[in-house]
Amino acid sequence: MDLALLRTFVTVHRAGSFTRAAALLGLSQPAVTSQIRTLERQLGRPLFLRQARGVTPTTIGDELAHKAAPHLDALMEIAETGLDDDSSLGTLHLAGPPEFTAERVLPALTELIDDGQGFALRVSFGNADETLEGLAAGHHDLAITTARPRGALLTATALCDEEHVLVAAPRWAERIGPGTLHPKEAHLLEGLPVVEVHESLPFIARYWASVFDSRPAASGTVVVPDLRAVLACAISGGGLAVLPRYLCVDALERGDVIALLEPTVPPLRTYFLVVRIGTLAMPHIARAHDWLLRTAVGWS
Repeated sequence: MDLALLRTFVTVHRAGSFTRAAALLGLSQPAVTSQIRTLERQLGRPLFLRQARGVTPTTIGDELAHKAAPHLDALMEIAETGLDDDSSLGTLHLAGPPEFTAERVLPALTELIDDGQGFALRVSFGNADETLEGLAAGHHDLAITTARPRGALLTATALCDEEHVLVAAPRWAERIGPGTLHPKEAHLLEGLPVVEVHESLPFIARYWASVFDSRPAASGTVVVPDLRAVLACAISGGGLAVLPRYLCVDALERGDVIALLEPTVPPLRTYFLVVRIGTLAMPHIARAHDWLLRTAVGWS
């Protein structure tokens, strides 16, 4: 049986789509379709059921994938790393949200590199949809995202939770009044300016729904697509903002911004560490994946 056909088959099985598998393999969609048909003719059995959106493996297809995939992954590891110890240096292509990646992930990975763990690093920033799409297409090796991926191509592990805090510069906190804001008093914030990353107010809306059980009445006064810039605007008095605690903890300690409310159960957002199925067989990806999981235990 041709190994190239098996590799194409396993990629289609994991991707759930001839089109997505073609992108991963660097082939045209007709070439992938032709290879699968050739393999089906050799086996005398259908491997996939064609559907309007993608394909579903048959029972025979599932059985073949479970038998073949581990061996193909092992061969891919040999091809990637070689047999010489000096060939262990690989390039890790990482993608994730700019703020969390810059503040948390990159310091952890550069510490690993500095410890002599032998890989180079290339980083891309993007939102969850862009990041997962790029990972599925093979542009990235490892992704950090706040969305859990669907389908059989990608696998996700919870990395950490981030706590969200409602903050404002001292002058806005004084206007509300010290110690007066409670979860039933969202009306006290009406009319105050808001700083956000998007017109849809994703952080403010999530906080209002979780803490105040309502929708925010305000619109964004300042909209800037970077949480670090949101913090800078909040410090300078631009308005209310909802920020991850790790990002504003120093500003809170200095008194540059004030936490307007400390709810008993603060809103949380989960980050996931995502890879394509089978790629943890590659040593440099496995090292980075394991290191981030262990390092994240100490993040708060």
